[in-house]
Amino acid sequence: MAIKNPTLFRLTLSDDASHKKIRVWHFSRLGGVVAGITALVVLFGIFYAIVALTPLKNAIPGYPDAHFKRDAIANALKIDSLENQMFRWTLYAENLSRILAGEEGLSEADSIIAGNPSRYMEKVSSEELARRDSVLRATVAAADRFGVAGVKRNLPIEGLHFFTPIKGAVSRGFDILVHPGIDISAPAGSVVCAVLDGTVISAGWTDEAAYSVIIQHQANIISCYRHGQHLLVKEGDKVAAGKPLAVVGASGLHFEIWHEGEPEDPAKYCKF
Repeated sequence: MAIKNPTLFRLTLSDDASHKKIRVWHFSRLGGVVAGITALVVLFGIFYAIVALTPLKNAIPGYPDAHFKRDAIANALKIDSLENQMFRWTLYAENLSRILAGEEGLSEADSIIAGNPSRYMEKVSSEELARRDSVLRATVAAADRFGVAGVKRNLPIEGLHFFTPIKGAVSRGFDILVHPGIDISAPAGSVVCAVLDGTVISAGWTDEAAYSVIIQHQANIISCYRHGQHLLVKEGDKVAAGKPLAVVGASGLHFEIWHEGEPEDPAKYCKF
């Protein structure tokens, strides 16, 4: 039985004037299909490399350039700061209303923050809310008669509400002699926030602690944030509790609290 030879095709490149053959290619139907697909893949690869590896990609509508990414990070930090501020005032209002109503104040700040803070008063009746409001108004009016409503009290450290600077796992605990702080492991790029209102008294780089921020607070309290990847504040800035200060790298955060010149265990005041 004779074997049928596959159909062959010929592609000839010739001189138009002399009709002299310059180059001749012979190929089968399968070879032509393979050559065509290969040519398309190579052309697509060249086009992709030109677009992906050159500034030409910025000309594509909707492509996120460097300015877009920088604005997105800045907006994310602002949103995080506003959320922390909102949580802080929510907790303050709830604690104040409970104390004025003769109830026990909240001891776990994160019980409010971890839930939905906008719904924490839903279980309280309208009559109870009105009664608490009346008590608050009467207390403020009585204080104002003696001119003390605008006095800023310097609370002891135990009476202050500390924000958690960063969420993570404590990798090394506090030791007043050899390690006057704690180390917190957190994903690289996590934002570090201020624990209290205060003023930045130091912000910069050191060989031992990388980028660091030190803040002076009321009641002679100082907080230290070390091993940052880059800073978001500078020396002399006024910061509120919950304001972003720095972004940590892969080594996490080293955090210290000092009161009256003595180191304090941060785990007593913050829940990580």
